[in-house]
Amino acid sequence: MAKSKGNAVVGQSGGPTCVINQSLVGVVEEFVARRTGGRILGMRHGVAGLVKGNLIDLTRVSRKTLDLVAATPSSALGSSRDKPNRDYCQQIFEVCRKNDIRWYFYIGGNDSADSARIVSEVARDASYDLRVFHIPKTIDNDLRENDHTPGFGSAARWVACAFMGDDLDNRSLPGVKINVVMGRNAGFLTAASILARTSKDAGPHLVYVPEADFDEARFVADVQKSLARIGRCQVAVSEGIHRKGEQPLAAMLDANAPVDSHGNKLLTGGALGAHLVNLVKAAAPKARVRADTFGYLQRCFPGVVSETDAREARQVGRLAARAALAGKPSGSVAIRRVSDKPYRVAYELVDLSKVARDTRHLPPKFINRAANDINDSFLAYVAPLAGKLPTVGLLG
Repeated sequence: MAKSKGNAVVGQSGGPTCVINQSLVGVVEEFVARRTGGRILGMRHGVAGLVKGNLIDLTRVSRKTLDLVAATPSSALGSSRDKPNRDYCQQIFEVCRKNDIRWYFYIGGNDSADSARIVSEVARDASYDLRVFHIPKTIDNDLRENDHTPGFGSAARWVACAFMGDDLDNRSLPGVKINVVMGRNAGFLTAASILARTSKDAGPHLVYVPEADFDEARFVADVQKSLARIGRCQVAVSEGIHRKGEQPLAAMLDANAPVDSHGNKLLTGGALGAHLVNLVKAAAPKARVRADTFGYLQRCFPGVVSETDAREARQVGRLAARAALAGKPSGSVAIRRVSDKPYRVAYELVDLSKVARDTRHLPPKFINRAANDINDSFLAYVAPLAGKLPTVGLLG
């Protein structure tokens, strides 16, 4: 049992997921089990709450409540989109020193890892013993050093189920259906739509990801080919698709879109879907054409949690707390895949700078650029993360 003096703090950052609370509870349960004294405090709305001293004592929360919270989607502590610079991190550090915080846990994506890195550096410069640990989370699945990230598996499952249901609708009333999926820079979540191909001629029939340049004329031609072949077409499109050398098409189409704290235009509006619908209607005026933008529904929808995702999210939280109390240096917990059959992973603590800021992309080996599609090899990667999907029955 660790006997070091001091308290710990844990927070959640960025977009919520189905399993981010599993990671939160993993940290709390491991800290409480291994500590003799000291408290673990929760940041209300991430670093934005921390700098205001808005903290909750999680040490006093019952195990029954923690288990219920763990199984509940979204961020139980609330989240923050703040992007701390060094001055902001100095404020974070001062609150940590005031509350005798010696262990700092932050659950989030690459920007969260970067702020954790800066907090660690500020504490080091002040000769203050503060161990800082980043815990991975993002439905975009774009963290470096990770095979995949908690939150992605459940979101992939939701996308697959949505495409399955939408494909059945499209079979009943044939036409062109375009679904815009989250993913500004990485196409993992859009690629997961191919899990819905559970029968012959099932959609999506075309898949477009940010890693491949988008050509509108070719898109229209591809849709027309699908209409000629099977009388309908279901399309999966990443919100971040772009023409060669240009910014995301969705950002160009919506001049009034709000800008986030990182300077990016929000892409969750319906401008992209409407644009693609108009392109198809102009070329195929008799076709029934519709578009949906999935938006925030993908992040924390109840009832679609992947068991693998939940288990791994809990484990990265536990391992972060275990590493911290064992005296390990600051770092980020990374998930490594050991094998596909059977599916097995290992965990590693990596340097914060290796995960911070930059994003990773869908590997080229999974992208079929010639057909504007995703290769079947991607299924071996994503299937164990999403879990078992519903079975579809068809006549003829």
